[in-house]
Amino acid sequence: MITASSRVTRLTLCLGLAVLAVPVLAQIAPGGGRSEARRAQSGVASYYHSSLHGNLTANGERYNHSALTVAHRSLPFGTLLRVTSAHNGRRVLVRVNDRGPFIRGRQLDLSGGAADRLSMRQRGTHRVRYEIVPPSSLPSRQAVPAPKVRHF
Repeated sequence: MITASSRVTRLTLCLGLAVLAVPVLAQIAPGGGRSEARRAQSGVASYYHSSLHGNLTANGERYNHSALTVAHRSLPFGTLLRVTSAHNGRRVLVRVNDRGPFIRGRQLDLSGGAADRLSMRQRGTHRVRYEIVPPSSLPSRQAVPAPKVRHF
């Protein structure tokens, strides 16, 4: 038989566990705790064919073949990645806007524009290194420098 005091005890225990879980959930955000563990990774990247231009991506926007975007299986939409080619050292900054690739052994699906910047169109796939870039570190997010004073 469940008494009122045992119900209160159970409710207090459930509320206590919920309070303990809140700080953990607050850390999981784009660029947050889980993303930090994936700082620098490497793998194989492929690129989208131009026939997919105009199709909807997983986040609802239209795919632009010349844009600098990428598909990743689990990173949050809008995450910025710096992708570096292992073959020639070229780098490009891309934004996650789609899910994929769905072929075993591949980590990224680049847009045509990003593939051109990395010079990977001839090969089809490329070995790359990628890392998450915090938006606050971009030059466009920095404070405007003070104007220089010229004395004549």
